Amino acid sequence: MPFSSIYKLYFSKNRQYVRSLKNLLGFVPGNLNLYRMAFRHRSVAKLMKNGTKNSNERLEFLGDAVLGSVIAEELFKRYPYKTEGFLTEMRSKIVSRANLNQLARKMGLNELIEYDNRIVNYPAKQGSLLGDAFEALIGAIYLDKGYNFTHSFILNRIIKPHIDIHTLENTETNFKSKLIEWCQRHSKDVTFELIANNEGDSTKLFTVQVTIDGETKGTGRDYNKKNAEKLAAEKACEALNI
Repeated sequence: MPFSSIYKLYFSKNRQYVRSLKNLLGFVPGNLNLYRMAFRHRSVAKLMKNGTKNSNERLEFLGDAVLGSVIAEELFKRYPYKTEGFLTEMRSKIVSRANLNQLARKMGLNELIEYDNRIVNYPAKQGSLLGDAFEALIGAIYLDKGYNFTHSFILNRIIKPHIDIHTLENTETNFKSKLIEWCQRHSKDVTFELIANNEGDSTKLFTVQVTIDGETKGTGRDYNKKNAEKLAAEKACEALNI
């Protein structure tokens, strides 16, 4: 172990925090500020001089892309004869907010997340808190250690010990059907609408917005319209705590 890592682990003023991260992640982090930000929810973030908040939202965006890339590669290698639709469906199951929330809880991320305790009383607001922090953590590791290290971390510390891909393959996760059934039970109108992409977006990218009683509850984007609808339905299920 490099001397700088030993110093952080045993002698620095942040040694308690470093030890917690080491126990959680299996390695000594380099840039601690990245990890602190990864666990900082927007409810407690402060406004910085550049006008942005020092929350985990930007790291979440980055981590989502890195996580999706690693999982896509793993599925591509694991299922050499499966179609694009199957691979997309499997990736959606693995990175679904419900699954990421569960993974974050298994790893103990809930012990490190900073957030306003008042949101505990609002299930819809706390629904994605854990999953968002999980993705932000992946973004922090990527910036701190690089892609190859992050790739190995996702495979060896997350997928292998925590995700049973074979079981997941045979699990039906149809958020669209779940949402429609919930709306029918509660006498609510639900619509899935294909909306125009932002300027500069690929013309092949589908953007679907789901509204319930005229109120937007989720948006999904994918190169397959059906998958975009599923992603939008999943976001709506999260927002409604279904």
